[in-house]
Amino acid sequence: MFLAFEGGDSAGKSTQAARLAESLEAEGYTVVRTREPGGTEIGEKLRSLVLDHGHGHIDARTEALIFAASRAAHVHQVIMPALARGDVVICDRYIDSSVAYQGVGRGLGAQSVLDLNLWAVEDLRPDLTVLLDVDHVEGRGRRTSTAAPEDRMESEPDSFHEQIRAAFRQQAASNPGQYLVLNASDPVGVLAKTILEAVRDRLA
Repeated sequence: MFLAFEGGDSAGKSTQAARLAESLEAEGYTVVRTREPGGTEIGEKLRSLVLDHGHGHIDARTEALIFAASRAAHVHQVIMPALARGDVVICDRYIDSSVAYQGVGRGLGAQSVLDLNLWAVEDLRPDLTVLLDVDHVEGRGRRTSTAAPEDRMESEPDSFHEQIRAAFRQQAASNPGQYLVLNASDPVGVLAKTILEAVRDRLA
């Protein structure tokens, strides 16, 4: 089973992915937990290029292609082999993020970015996408409450993050059977329980 966690910055994706992985492993499943961009040696290098400050200006098309290249390596080197073994794959971000950030946020066109990425991954789509819906104001508040600096994407203005949130919600609305949409403001434990129950139903 292939699960993706999506949502705006600081929605709690990494926290919920970790909670879900721990619960499924306790029930006897072999779980591969990974992230995008990244997940492979080349993917982590590309992640640094596109998210870290200090690499100069990155235009929108180059940004989209870097994300797609990282995703192609990730899918072919990590995700597909894990699924072939019968593992459960839990991924922090996937194609929806590129559609939201580059397709909508950068204005490249949602369909164009979707087509590019589906080609890169040979049309591999998640069995379930968990969308943690977070208000951009709350998201920024969560980020600025820590000492960690914001990356290139996180430091974009609020108007950009508003567009991202709307883009994620639109993708979920267009295919509701594929998504579990949750309010990221709910308590961590409540969210974890709801996600685990939904995944158990899919696995069954």
